[in-house]
Amino acid sequence: MAVAGSVVGSFTGPGLVVLVGVTHNDSLATAHRLADKVYDLRIFDREHAPPGRDLPDARELSASDLGLPLLVISQFTLYGETRKGRRPTWDAAAPRPVAEPLVDAVVERLRERGAEVSTGIFGADMRVTLTNDGPITILLEV
Repeated sequence: MAVAGSVVGSFTGPGLVVLVGVTHNDSLATAHRLADKVYDLRIFDREHAPPGRDLPDARELSASDLGLPLLVISQFTLYGETRKGRRPTWDAAAPRPVAEPLVDAVVERLRERGAEVSTGIFGADMRVTLTNDGPITILLEV
């Protein structure tokens, strides 16, 4: 991910790109539940395991099981409303003073759990490049 031509966050190989949208009624507890859910979501198979890593016997594994990195990106546009007209509104997205600390709380919780986490820059015009393996995109609401 780049801001103004400079790379600010990245990882190589398997991992998760996590777009985080915050709405008005989200809380610190919501941020922690989201971080835990993302890190423990069993969506990987054993081919993504690093050599020599001791793994649980489960068929599907999580980023936590595999020690995979995450790239967390604040994304208010996830709350774009398009039911009326042809121009989205962002009324459901929390304002920066509410949203930024909660996105930071998601990152902090992941790091507390031992995750390698890269981030974007809150509110910046970011250029994100990714290879979607699968493809799989999952919307998590907690």
